[in-house]
Amino acid sequence: MEKQKFYITTPIYYPSDKLHIGHTYCTVATDVLARYHRLLGEDVMFLTGTDEHGQKIGDIAAAAGVTPQEFVDRIVEGPRGIKDLWKLMNISNDRFIRTTDNYHVQSVQRIFKKMHDNGDIYKGTYKGKYCKPCESFWTESQLVDGKCPDCGREVQDAEEEAYFFRLSKYADKIRDLLENTDFLEPRSRVHEMVRNFIDPGLEDLCVSRTSFSWGVPVDFDPGHVVYVWVDALSNYITALGYENDRYHDYEKGWWPGVNIVGKEIVRFHSIIWPAMLMSLGEPVPKKCFGHGWLLLDGGKMSKSKGNVVDPYILAEQFGVDALRFFLMRTFPFGSDGNFSNELLIQTINTDLANDLGNLVSRTTAMVGKYFGGTLPAGCGTWAEEVSFDKELKDLAGSLRERYAAEMDHFAPHKALEEVFKVIQRANKYIDENTPWTLAKDMEANGPRLAHVLYNLLEAARICGVLLVPFMPESMDKLFAQIGADESSRTWDSAARWGGLSETAAVSKGENLFPRVDMDKALEELEAAKQAESGVELEPQLAEKVDFDTFCKSDFRVVKVKACEAVKKSEKLLKFTLDDGTGVDRQILSGIHKWYEPEDLVGKTLVAIVNLPPRKMMGQESNGMLISAVHKEKGEEVLHLLMVDDGIPAGAKLC
Repeated sequence: MEKQKFYITTPIYYPSDKLHIGHTYCTVATDVLARYHRLLGEDVMFLTGTDEHGQKIGDIAAAAGVTPQEFVDRIVEGPRGIKDLWKLMNISNDRFIRTTDNYHVQSVQRIFKKMHDNGDIYKGTYKGKYCKPCESFWTESQLVDGKCPDCGREVQDAEEEAYFFRLSKYADKIRDLLENTDFLEPRSRVHEMVRNFIDPGLEDLCVSRTSFSWGVPVDFDPGHVVYVWVDALSNYITALGYENDRYHDYEKGWWPGVNIVGKEIVRFHSIIWPAMLMSLGEPVPKKCFGHGWLLLDGGKMSKSKGNVVDPYILAEQFGVDALRFFLMRTFPFGSDGNFSNELLIQTINTDLANDLGNLVSRTTAMVGKYFGGTLPAGCGTWAEEVSFDKELKDLAGSLRERYAAEMDHFAPHKALEEVFKVIQRANKYIDENTPWTLAKDMEANGPRLAHVLYNLLEAARICGVLLVPFMPESMDKLFAQIGADESSRTWDSAARWGGLSETAAVSKGENLFPRVDMDKALEELEAAKQAESGVELEPQLAEKVDFDTFCKSDFRVVKVKACEAVKKSEKLLKFTLDDGTGVDRQILSGIHKWYEPEDLVGKTLVAIVNLPPRKMMGQESNGMLISAVHKEKGEEVLHLLMVDDGIPAGAKLC
């Protein structure tokens, strides 16, 4: 009988040169689900990869003085790049796709042509708003306070010849898919998509660009490149061989599959992607699950905000499995969660060191101390079982069913809750039986003591089987310590009590999860973060400034009304500022290396406004914007001081 096939994907990631724990969260979750389905005995295909085209990447590469291909190659394949991170985190993907792969480019061209020939793509002129960081087109009505509704950044006016996809044609079918099936989860995402995009009227989508060239060329119309999201979304089927000769798996039963994505890109995966597939005459995915964000200091992790958390540092400090476990145990999958290093350490100490680690360590130590490492035959049964024997057996024996129900509903955090109910009950069982008291009279109590220890080993075994998708390497160590052979590590064996051989060789190995000293660990994390960043700070000045002199500097809040590059200057940006006086103030600042002018419009900054005017490139500058400067890995880095947008222009800093 052929195995049931299961296809699961992460989104393909934008090749950022600073990966953070938020990227890791989604991929670890998908890996856990893939490993779970392998544990079930299914034939799993797990895909991840990188989305490497688009204007943003082209611009970054140009600023770095390299070609776009050189830039993405370094980020994907280079040291501590995306592939290295997935290897570190023990990600078990079966396939890795890059949208610059030749076979994918060929497939995307054929997909675009097929939708065009079907009458669903037509040529026109795009005029509207474009968010470069998100690679997203928006209408005026979709903006929030004039900014991108996804990331909150400034948008650009865009007008160019373009092809459009008849997304509006599929509005009713998409509504039906969202409202009348369980295609999109959590259900709250359905309401967001319908309210924000379907109800206002689904508009046709701009699907080609002519203002840049880093993308998949439209082969029947030179000068156009395929819109990056059409390119990126197609990877889920091109990686199986759709419209290419690289692979031959599309018709083998893996598709349709399950797409695990972050909530910020649910719109693309639950509206645009199904509509594209409908145009192609192909089945839509079985499921799109939009998980929440990991938040730091109340905001989404972002390199541009400077609040990223480095998974390399965390994995090296606490271990890969502990980090994987923390991500799945602590944050409800589908909701946002607040990340902190303190919470990570607390979770390791409470769940892994105190509960699971302590259970295995105490039990194996007692088997070694009282029975020389091997329990006697017949220890698995006891004629005079008491109530807490039955409670532990019933709870552990029914665990697999409860666990599977949660995993099948994309709730790994709840599955872990069920596992730890058994672990905590087993630790209580130790206190109820006080094995050390029984051991005082081995002649009278030896058989009872052996039965108690066997029950503890068996509870640990069942929990260990179900923890394999979360902590595969640590569970191998657990099985070795309790003497569980291959036959007692299977999905089937987790459904029955007594799978562990009564005379298994037990050994007390190293602690699976040593307890972490909170204060010491936090100090080491900070030191590692500083060493990793290579940050160099300017030494503080020894010369003192008297208070009266300092007070003569007039620091004011200013709002950026307009910003543009100064002609014939590589460094200067010209700001038109609202300083609260009712008269625009012009300041020139040499920060073009770090900021694009369109990204600064609307920002709230701080300026010294009582400096004497000075000429720069023939233009007058009246004041100075306040920024912070440091060196990072030998290069100077500058950050403008930005303050709360709620502070009015002209407010004095004091």
